[in-house]
Amino acid sequence: MNISDTQKINPVQVLVVEDEYILALNLQETLESLGYTVVDIADTAQAAIEKATQLRPTLILMDIRLRGEMDGIQAAEKIWEQLQIPVIYVTGHSDQSTVERATLTSPFGYILKPIREQELYVAIQTALNRYEREQFLSTVLRGMGDGVIVVDPHLHIKYMNQVAETLTGWQCHEVKDQILDEIFHIVDEQTQLPVANPINSALEQETTVYLSDHTLLITKDQKTIPVADSAAPLWDNKGKITGAVMVFRDDTQRRLTQERNLATERARQIEIQMTELQRLNQLKQDFLAATSHEMRTPLSNIKMAISMLESILDRRRMIQSGKPPELHTVARYINILRYECERELNLVDDLLNMRFIDADMYPLELTSIRLQDWLPHIAESFQQFVQTQQQILTVNVPPDLPNLVTDLEILTRILAELLTNACKSTPFGQAITVTVQPTTVNHPNSQDKLFNIPIPNIEIIVSNFGVEISAKEQSQIFEPFYRISQLQNPDKSSIFDYTYEIPQNESIENSGSGLGLALVKKLVEYLQGTIAVTSSGGWTRFTVQLPLTF
Repeated sequence: MNISDTQKINPVQVLVVEDEYILALNLQETLESLGYTVVDIADTAQAAIEKATQLRPTLILMDIRLRGEMDGIQAAEKIWEQLQIPVIYVTGHSDQSTVERATLTSPFGYILKPIREQELYVAIQTALNRYEREQFLSTVLRGMGDGVIVVDPHLHIKYMNQVAETLTGWQCHEVKDQILDEIFHIVDEQTQLPVANPINSALEQETTVYLSDHTLLITKDQKTIPVADSAAPLWDNKGKITGAVMVFRDDTQRRLTQERNLATERARQIEIQMTELQRLNQLKQDFLAATSHEMRTPLSNIKMAISMLESILDRRRMIQSGKPPELHTVARYINILRYECERELNLVDDLLNMRFIDADMYPLELTSIRLQDWLPHIAESFQQFVQTQQQILTVNVPPDLPNLVTDLEILTRILAELLTNACKSTPFGQAITVTVQPTTVNHPNSQDKLFNIPIPNIEIIVSNFGVEISAKEQSQIFEPFYRISQLQNPDKSSIFDYTYEIPQNESIENSGSGLGLALVKKLVEYLQGTIAVTSSGGWTRFTVQLPLTF
């Protein structure tokens, strides 16, 4: 029979315990022929314990019936408990009581005499393999950072690793074969009431069970430790539950880390909130500064108009000849008052509308719009102003254009603002055009060019000739209260330079709320569209793209 290379390098040392000398010698010869080393022979249980302690053999072949007060089963129990040396029983007795006693000690083998060489070899190798696996597992369990407790199906403790001993305060030899519930006490951290051991649920449900949070372990000396654990049933190769294992750990450090992380997160959130608050305060201050200027201008004009009216009335009182008052002058200043009040109201309305849009509270009422009919109707309301300015307003709408489904009121507001802006910034006698055409855009969520999904859109372009806007100002034109520098007239510093009898004749500097284009951009985006401005060759174009269906 071949001997393994491992066995040649590290020979297995066997202690033979046999009270019949001839049988002992015969067993020694058999073992040595198989490549094992017999370190000694003992004929009593006491001698076996002493020689095992002294020689530390790899394996012990133990006869059950020995001379003296102690038999082989008792000797095997002590040797395993003290030295952890595997024992194979070699006996001629196979009665039920002997076998049951031997089985309780969990031997590594049981061979009946007379011994056959092949049977002996298989028993020894099987015992060594099992012992190696168990030692490896024991080493792993001892080295684990978690506590481990193993119980049988009746909840008798069979094993505790060193961490479990440290956490519970109990030693494994103290609690072996005791009921788990008598040793492992856990309570709810908040109520201090006992918590059902998860190992019971694991055996009942035949699955892994976890402890709830905020559980405390009561140690042997009545101290409490926060623990987290799980329990799982153990199965044999036939699918039968043979016990359960509980793995638990001291949860103190994790909780401290969690609390630190929560504190850090809270501090970070507070910092973010403070930064956001500062940003909002700055925005509020900037907004109020800009709004204050816009609101003070018409209010100043109103105040001036009132002063002029008072002056006229004072002059009238001084006239004794009965000369009629300057009625046309009074009417002019009343017109100023009316117009400036309208400006102030428009500013307030625009501010409220922008607030509603930002809060996603602006009302939407979708309808199907036939642009071929609607657009000329809108343009018609600007014809009087266009004629006054000797401008040319042209509308181009394809006859086969599909209906646009959107909010009619918002769309009307968008186009009216763009046309008002175009009319006021276009010189006398120049052209203004409104062009509508179908187009498509790619789906915003399509990342792969091969799978881009085209979405039908409607494109509305409002163009006016005579003024160009620089690239820098194009990027700022949709900001609230932004004024285009080349359209401003620095010489107009007095209300007397305005023609309030026809307010539409004002320059862009002195009309509107200052929020027109900013509001237009928000309204377009609220309808899920886009707006852009381009300026070249004397033409300025505002292009609005809206989805054909909302």
